[in-house]
Amino acid sequence: MTATNLVLKNTYRDSVVLMRISRELELMEGALKATALMGTENNKRLLEEAGLLSTDGQAATPNDLVLALEVSSPCPDQAIREKALSLLETRASGQSGSGYRPRSLEGAVEALPDANLALISIPGEYAAREAQRALDLGLHVLLFSDNVSIDDEAFLKERAATSGLFMLGPDCGTAVINNVPLGFANAVPPGRVGLVAASGTGLQQVTCLLAAAGEGVSQALGVGGRDLDDRVGGAMMLQGLSALEADPHTEAIVLISKPPGPSTEARLLARLEKASKPCVVCFLGADVRETGPGLVSLASNLTDSADLVLDSLGGRPASRDLEPRTRERLRELAGRLGPGGCRSIRGLYSGGTLCYEALFTVRELTAGPVSSNLKLGGVRTVESSRGARGHVLVDLGDDRFTVGRPHPMIDLRQRCDMLKAEAADAEAAILLLDVVLGYGAHPDPASELAPAIQEAVRIAAEGGRTLACVAVLCGTQGDPQGLDRQKAALEAAGAVVVPSNLQAATIAAALSMGSLDPVPETGP
Repeated sequence: MTATNLVLKNTYRDSVVLMRISRELELMEGALKATALMGTENNKRLLEEAGLLSTDGQAATPNDLVLALEVSSPCPDQAIREKALSLLETRASGQSGSGYRPRSLEGAVEALPDANLALISIPGEYAAREAQRALDLGLHVLLFSDNVSIDDEAFLKERAATSGLFMLGPDCGTAVINNVPLGFANAVPPGRVGLVAASGTGLQQVTCLLAAAGEGVSQALGVGGRDLDDRVGGAMMLQGLSALEADPHTEAIVLISKPPGPSTEARLLARLEKASKPCVVCFLGADVRETGPGLVSLASNLTDSADLVLDSLGGRPASRDLEPRTRERLRELAGRLGPGGCRSIRGLYSGGTLCYEALFTVRELTAGPVSSNLKLGGVRTVESSRGARGHVLVDLGDDRFTVGRPHPMIDLRQRCDMLKAEAADAEAAILLLDVVLGYGAHPDPASELAPAIQEAVRIAAEGGRTLACVAVLCGTQGDPQGLDRQKAALEAAGAVVVPSNLQAATIAAALSMGSLDPVPETGP
């Protein structure tokens, strides 16, 4: 194997485009692994750790684009180089259009004087500076970039709040603003529910559950996972709450976050005592307590959040009843897994929030040890599922897994390889995974996951074992991948497919315990 780098001087592509280019590069003949990154010091360090940095790449500057490939020995031929460059040129020409393309924020504002939001997706080292420039120009900011310090985040959000602007992010991957999806988002109808979330896939799950019930979204604001850290103080969640209260199209509000810092939680709950519209507050995994009379309801999971806000609007959730054939399939799997023995769950998630929700569900419903690369009380910390014992749930969107690869919602190859590897582990009995549809995600995830599931089941069978697969399908009927088509393909491969992540984790936990009693005929 040989690592080779192509360095394009003074060439920039945003991170979403780079993720797609990385995937297409890796599909080229002769390329075993590929990625496209800007030549920042942090990115070069990540490439070096992944064994993808060559001498040429070491000399790259932050303004240069590095195409890093691991190729079949001895080195890539000229055709691979030409194809890589052609791919970049195609991407550039496809985005260029025929009009003027400004090279600065000031030029963009001059060209589009009515624009009021800047979407920033550049290396984290420079993202805070550009976000500050955008705020100075009176623009709201959606900061897709990660690796921005929390001190910079706190400063930017305080600055935005004092100016009456939004600073969404950093690491904000999902939003629906005025019916326009930004980042990873699903095709949801307009409606009466406004959401503010320090969670990308959590926001997607709730909006998808609402869409299935016939309810739509007025606004959906992703504020970044650290917004409710006490160092930031929930600045944008509080601002989003006020904006949704003032929005005539919003009749009910949902707030979503992992458990916040104690002072931020107190501040948010005090503000909610004055709420003028029904509000559902979901602190994932936290104990639900009485809120007293008023308009605020508390939830500890995403499914209950959707159901509670629907109830406040006089609606009902879409049926999540298990179909008779699904119930029969579960009985069959439970019987074939047999009493006792190794029934470990291996969760391979592309969405960090979905993984977190599944993690506390499995922790509460099972007896075995639970491990993850996410932090949660009572859960052992591991970097990956390799060599771990008991139940292991892994967030594959973590930086460790995305070095040299696009995000796992775009590129499924690593997860497919891990599904097969888990199948060879005699302790693994239940595979648990999310399949996230929508704009920006893989165009046909079942086309890759279904064969991998079938192969995993075959590998286990050769070892005399039964392997169950449970998947949450997070999507809507309007998503470009085709919700029904994705479900049919996954079920044909042997997976049990449900629309709720809580439901999927509950089923997996029940199978691991050898009893389907925790799985109701309806729900959860």
